[in-house]
Amino acid sequence: MVINMQQFVSMRNLATISFALVAALTLAACAPSQRGDVYEYRQGMRAQTVEMGVVESVRYVQLAAPNTGVGTVGGAAIGGIAGSTIGGSGRANAAGAIAGAILGGVVGNAVENNANQRNGIEITVRLDSGQMIAVPQENAGENFRPGDRVRVLSDGHTTRVTY
Repeated sequence: MVINMQQFVSMRNLATISFALVAALTLAACAPSQRGDVYEYRQGMRAQTVEMGVVESVRYVQLAAPNTGVGTVGGAAIGGIAGSTIGGSGRANAAGAIAGAILGGVVGNAVENNANQRNGIEITVRLDSGQMIAVPQENAGENFRPGDRVRVLSDGHTTRVTY
């Protein structure tokens, strides 16, 4: 079987694009959970303070995970490879690679930001101490309503509201 250089470059580009896409999607799925019923492993066997309170209000919010840069880098790589195939000369290929990398980076960043957003709720609670706090967290299906008696758990770093 004979493969010419153009087919080889095209197959290599496809493999690189596929790898970058899978890596970006895999890392985007690794964003930590912010649900009230999910604990990170490091939170196990660590004491938390528990305060009681009453829900004052609940509103829907969007929670965005930190931008890892994977979308930008992956998009730039894919865009650069795809753009380098444009044109027939070295200069046209270089210009296409640069333009493709810029456009791919912008698109990849937008895709990562969109993939990392989660639906959440902001629960405003009046604690028994009289203090009013608001806690944003992922919506775990708990139907908090104004007037509900809730627990507010905090380890000094993470705070969550539960029943």
